[in-house]
Amino acid sequence: MSKIKNIAEKIRHSYYGIMKVLGFILTLAIVVSLMPRSVKFKYEYQKMRPWQHETLYAPFNFPIYKTDDEVRKEKEEALKNIEPIFVFDALGTENGREKLLKDFEDQWNDTIGDKAYYENLIVNIYDHIENNGVVAKNDRTNSFKGDEQVVVVRNKIQTNCLYGDLNTMASASAYIHGRLTSISDYSTMQLINNLLHSSLRQNVIYSESMTKQAEKMAVDNIMLTFGMVQKDELIIMEGEIVTEYKYQVLSSLQREYADITENNFFSKNFVFYGQLLLVSIVFLALYLTLKLLRPDIFEHLRYINLILLLMLFTIVPSFLLLKFAPTFIYFMPVAIMAMLLMTFFDARVSIVVQVMTLIIISLAVPNPFQYFFVQLLVSFVAVFSMIRRTRRASYFGTSLAVFLTYVIVYLGMMLIFDGGFDAFSWRVVIIYAGNAFFTMLSLPLAFLFERVFGFVTDLSLLELSNTNSPLLRKLASEAPGTFQHAMQVADLCEEVIYNIGGNPLLVRTGAMYHDIGKTRNPFYFIENQNGKYNPHDDVSYTESAQIIISHVIDGIEICREYHIPEQIIDFVRTHHGTRRTEYFYQMELRENPDGVDERDFCYHGPVPFSKETAVLMMCDAVEAASRSMKDKTEESLNKLVDNIIDGQMKANQFDNTNITFHDINVTKKVLKKKLMSIYHVRIAYPGN
Repeated sequence: MSKIKNIAEKIRHSYYGIMKVLGFILTLAIVVSLMPRSVKFKYEYQKMRPWQHETLYAPFNFPIYKTDDEVRKEKEEALKNIEPIFVFDALGTENGREKLLKDFEDQWNDTIGDKAYYENLIVNIYDHIENNGVVAKNDRTNSFKGDEQVVVVRNKIQTNCLYGDLNTMASASAYIHGRLTSISDYSTMQLINNLLHSSLRQNVIYSESMTKQAEKMAVDNIMLTFGMVQKDELIIMEGEIVTEYKYQVLSSLQREYADITENNFFSKNFVFYGQLLLVSIVFLALYLTLKLLRPDIFEHLRYINLILLLMLFTIVPSFLLLKFAPTFIYFMPVAIMAMLLMTFFDARVSIVVQVMTLIIISLAVPNPFQYFFVQLLVSFVAVFSMIRRTRRASYFGTSLAVFLTYVIVYLGMMLIFDGGFDAFSWRVVIIYAGNAFFTMLSLPLAFLFERVFGFVTDLSLLELSNTNSPLLRKLASEAPGTFQHAMQVADLCEEVIYNIGGNPLLVRTGAMYHDIGKTRNPFYFIENQNGKYNPHDDVSYTESAQIIISHVIDGIEICREYHIPEQIIDFVRTHHGTRRTEYFYQMELRENPDGVDERDFCYHGPVPFSKETAVLMMCDAVEAASRSMKDKTEESLNKLVDNIIDGQMKANQFDNTNITFHDINVTKKVLKKKLMSIYHVRIAYPGN
C-alpha cells in the first residue's frame, strides 16, 4: 500500500513533466500515422545538370514512363478523334408510322380524292424523313457543327455521316411543304400536312454514355510507357548530364520504387519503422532544445502544447496534400506557422520549431532538398518581417514579403537548373500567390490561439496600453493623480527592462494598470488629494491600512470585470508583495506599542515571480517616495533608490524571481539617472 502511495505521490509531483512527454508522444503518433508510406528515392537529380552520384545500374526491370505532358497530349489527340455517338430510335419511328396511318384512316373523306394515292404519298414522305433521321436537339447538340462527323447506331450497326446531313424538325417541315405544293386543294394539303407533323418523331438521339464510353476506351488504350530498362542495364554514369531522356528513365525508376512500397507489405513496415525513428529523433531534439536552452518556455505546459499544436497545424495538411494533390504541396502556407510562432514567442524559438517542422515534412516530399531550401528561406523572411511588428498591418506586409520571396527563389532556381526562363509557369506563381494569401489567416488564428491558451500578444498589449482604452480612461478621470503616477512608473519600468532584458511592452502595460484599484477610493491616496482634506483623519490607522491594502484586491476585481488578461493582473496582485503599509503601522505602533497585529498592516501578496513584476515593485516604490521628497538632490535621490530597493531585498520580495544582483544594480543606476532627469537635478561634478 505504501508503494502505491509513493508512486501516486511521485506522479502527482511529476504531473507537468509527464504531460509534456505525453504531448510529444501523441504528436509523434499523429505525425507518423499520417505520413505517406513510400520508399524515398535516395538520389537527388535535376534536368540538364550533372549526375552527382555514383554510376547507377538498373536494380530490376522497369518500364520507362512517358511524361505527364506527353500523356496529356496523347489523350487530347485521342479524344479529338472520338466522334459523337447518336442512337436511332427504330421503335419510336415505327410507332409514329402506325399513328400516321391510323389518323389518316380516321380523318380521310372519300370525297377528297384518290385515297390510295394520298396514303402512298404521306407514307413515302414520312419514310423518307424518318429513315434519314430527325435529330433530337439539346444543349450538347447545339454545339455541334454541320460539317462535324458523327456516328449513328442503328440496329447495332454504326454508320458515319455529317451532322448537317441529319434532319431537324425545321428541315423536315420544309421538305413536307415542298412535297405538298403540287396538291391544288388547300384543305387536302392542310390535312396531310397536319397528319405528317403530328406523327414525326425525333428518332436520332445523342448518347452521352456511349460517347463517354468511347472516350474512356480511347484514353485507356493509350500506352503510359514507351520502353523497358533491363536489370543491370546502365542508367547513367557519374558526372553525366541528366538529359531529357535520362530524366524520364530516372523518374520512372523513382516511380517504380514508390509502387513497390505500395504493393509490398514488408516494405511498408520498413518505411514505417524508418519514419518512426527519424521523426522521433526530430521531436527528441526539439524536446531537449527547449528543455536545456529555453527552460523559461519548457516549464510552461501551455507553451509546449501550443508549439506542438502549431506543428500539427502545418504538418497534417501538408501530408494530406501529398496524398491527394502532391502537385499543390507549395500551396500549403508553411510560413503561417513562423508568423504564429513569432506572435507568441521570440525569433530563436520560431526558427528552431520551424526548421524541425520543415525537416519532418521534407521526409515525405518528392524533392526534399528543393522543398526544404525554398520553405526555409521563406520562413526566415516571415520571421524577420515579424520581429518589429507594432500593428496588425504587419501581418499583411509579411504576407507580401512571403510572396515576393517565393517568386524570387523560383526565378533563381529556374536560372540555375534550366538556364533561362523557358520553363516559367504562371500556374506556379498563382500557387505561390494563394500560399501568401492564406498566410494572412495568421491574424485571426493568432487571436483564436490567444484566447484558447490565455496568451497576451504584443498587439494585445499595444491595445491595452492605449490610454484611450475604457479602463485607463476611467483611471484618468476618477483618479488623475494615480494615472500620472502610473504613467511615470510605466516609463521607468520600460527603461529598466530595456537595460536588463525582458519584455518592455508587457512591463509597461502592467505598470499602467497596477494601481487601477485606487479608482474605488481615490481620495484615500495622497496623489489624488487636493491638500485641503484628508479622509484618513476620520478613520483609525488600522482602517486606513485596510483601505490602502484593499486597492490590490479591488484592482484584481476591476481588471476581471473589464476582461483584462491574467498576465496583466499579475502586476496588480504582486506590486506590493507582502510588505507593510509602513506609515500607518508605525503610527499605530506609536499609539499602541503592545497591541498591534502586524498582519493587519501587511499586503496579502504574492511576491513578484518574474523579472518584469520585480521591476514594477522597485519602480513603483521609488517613484512614489520621490514625489514626497522636499529636497531633491543627487545625493538624496541616490540614497532613496538604494534604501528602497535594499529594503525590498531584505524583505525577501525577489526570492521567487529570476532577477540577478547584476540586474538589480543596473536597475538602481537607471532609476537614479531617470529621477535626476525627471526632477532636473544637476550632477555635482568633482571640483565644483
